[in-house]
This record gives sequence, structure tokens and C-alpha cells, in this order.
Amino acid sequence: MLDQNNQSVALMVNGHQHRLELKPWVSLLDALRHTLDLTGTKKGCDHGQCGACTVLVDGKRVLSCLTLAVMKDGSEVTTIEGIGSPDSLHPVQKAFIEHDAFQCGYCTPGQICSAIGLLEEGKGETREEVQDLMSGNLCRCGANRGIINAIMAVKNETE
Repeated sequence: MLDQNNQSVALMVNGHQHRLELKPWVSLLDALRHTLDLTGTKKGCDHGQCGACTVLVDGKRVLSCLTLAVMKDGSEVTTIEGIGSPDSLHPVQKAFIEHDAFQCGYCTPGQICSAIGLLEEGKGETREEVQDLMSGNLCRCGANRGIINAIMAVKNETE
């Protein structure tokens, strides 16, 4: 039986169309993790302060813990599961490996999504600008230098 309090939400997630029946207060993060079982996107602080939940929505970086799923009805969402594959890594994923840009790996999905969004936005001309634009994605292990090195390497390759 359909719950009368649910709302229908259509999302294109990682190239696959989904129609979800969700409570209006369900975050995009919870819809991805609990309804679609896409657990690569991490729940860190649940307050939009750490960036672990960063995904791409219509090509833009979004903190999915602060975004209601119903607000993104009709949107295209890309999670870490939709970026590259084991046989064909995205250039940012390759650069993260080459520049040792992760330690525990918990923040890595959000860092990679944010880095791809930043590069697609064409922002961050200097190392300092990239560092500032990535400041909303925290790495508690201290891999920030490697993360910025990886982003700058990809940026320099595409110029």
C-alpha cells in the first residue's frame, strides 16, 4: 500500500532512472544510501561541515546530507559508484592513487566528487585557490597535500 505521506521522486542516478517514493524530509544522502543501496557516499557529520557526502547533481557539487531528495526531482545524480570503473578509472581517481591522496579512505568518495565538480566548473587556477575551493571537504587523516597535488596534476594535464 502506498503511504499517502510519501512523494514520488524521479532521479537519474549514475545513468539509471529511478522512481522513488519518499517521505518529504528524506535527505538525498539517505535516499542514495538506504533506498538505492549506494553506500559509497558517506555520512560524516550530517551537518554539511565535512563534505564526506558530496555528490554531483546536474554536474554541480552538492552536500547530499543537506539536500532533500524531493528538491532534486528530475535531476541527474552522480555518486562515486558512477565515476570510472576498475578497468577504466577517471583521471581524478588515477591521480588520487598516483599522489597518495587518501589514507583511511572514508572521505575519498566526497573528495573525488568535489574535485571533479571543481574541475568541471573551471575554477581554481592556483594551488591556493584549489585548496580554498576544497576546504569544505575535510580529511582528518591529513592527506590534504596529496589531494591538492592530485587535483593540480589533473588540472595541468587538461590545460
